[in-house]
Amino acid sequence: MNHYKIKRWLNQPFITYGLLIIQTVVFLLAYLFPALQIETRGSMFGPLIAFYGQYWRLFTPMFIHYGLMHFAVNSVVLYYMGQQIEALYGHWRYLLIYLISGVMGNLMSFAFNQAGIQSAGASTALFGLFGAFVILGLHYNDNYAIQALVKQFTLFVTISLLFSLFDRSVDIWGHVGGLAGGLLFGNLAGLPKRNHDYSIHTRIISAILLLFIVVFCLLYGLKKYQVLV
Repeated sequence: MNHYKIKRWLNQPFITYGLLIIQTVVFLLAYLFPALQIETRGSMFGPLIAFYGQYWRLFTPMFIHYGLMHFAVNSVVLYYMGQQIEALYGHWRYLLIYLISGVMGNLMSFAFNQAGIQSAGASTALFGLFGAFVILGLHYNDNYAIQALVKQFTLFVTISLLFSLFDRSVDIWGHVGGLAGGLLFGNLAGLPKRNHDYSIHTRIISAILLLFIVVFCLLYGLKKYQVLV
């Protein structure tokens, strides 16, 4: 019976639930205890990364939100979309896609946003989940269920990016970076027990591109702040 309960629990989207718990706790701490200055200390802020080496700001912003609406929208998207993608990719691949996409989004924000822009939110990682799902459409173009969901997500991503162009409060580069991270790492990771579906050459190219973007964004961002000449 205990073995059955453990197996049943492992089939649940516990990574999605864990991510939701973390960002909820962070939001409540920031709201109830403003003296902690969580938003200020953990948001994406290029000058503090470049001049003071606060590289944790490439990671922590994906758990920080500005206001209840920002938190609620991202949490709802994570809850519904996260469960589907976690079921497809498996728990640990899914977690890596989420975290790597979030860091990629913040790296691109660091590199290409104007100096002094402060940003945060799970949307960098969420766009990575979109990307990881969309890439499935290229590998499983004969699967009707995946194709139907891919079309929905592609439409959503396209509309979101278009609206981002006209909303100055949205970190467009963070979204683009997250999307690129999800596309590339989703292609690199593949689906559990379906390794034969992914060409080794495609995986190698995805890994090289991922590494190139990370290094380029980091160096370009440091050069922008004139840390590198």
